[in-house]
Amino acid sequence: MSLFADYNLPFAIALGAMLLLGLLQLIGLGDFDVGGDVDLDADGAIADPTSAGLGGAITTLLGLGKVPFFAWLMVLLASFGMIGLGVQAFAADLTGSPLYPWLAALVAGGAAVPATSVIVRPLGRIMPQDETTAVGLDSLLGKRGQITDGRAAKGSPARAKVRDRFGHAHYVMVEPHEDGSVIPAGDQVLLVRREGQVFFGVPLADRKLAPVE
Repeated sequence: MSLFADYNLPFAIALGAMLLLGLLQLIGLGDFDVGGDVDLDADGAIADPTSAGLGGAITTLLGLGKVPFFAWLMVLLASFGMIGLGVQAFAADLTGSPLYPWLAALVAGGAAVPATSVIVRPLGRIMPQDETTAVGLDSLLGKRGQITDGRAAKGSPARAKVRDRFGHAHYVMVEPHEDGSVIPAGDQVLLVRREGQVFFGVPLADRKLAPVE
């Protein structure tokens, strides 16, 4: 059986995506610290994404939070691809022909989810975690971050990545501290104050501060 045959296409794509993610992470072009924006609880704390209600139960069942999200996704893609190839090989041996791609993908997807959950649990003991410790918003003041999307201007905040005291990455909205300043994507800032959910930052270049490594 050929990996690139039509009936194996979903699994070849999954394995290719897994290799691409691994390559991007290896050369430092991928940023998979979080799977999305963090949630805020009623006290303004950045909450544990795996600890709330039904959503927390589902993420625990899936194994999310046991390892960094990029690692979980790579395990899922690998499980889906390998199980799918196995299903097609078994079907070909049993009946003389592989299953329809959509049917094989359905079977592989159903098996890949619990397989991923089982695999990531032991990995979680040796790999660094995604953010799981709740911290207050004010604890991010005085931290250095980097503008990731758009440009920050007065009245027009941009998204920035900042790490808390535990080294976990969070995404917040940032405006320049000084009215006439504009901070483009890629520039680093020092968070000096906040109003509600919006932080105000000073560009490191303006203060001649050493960039964050």
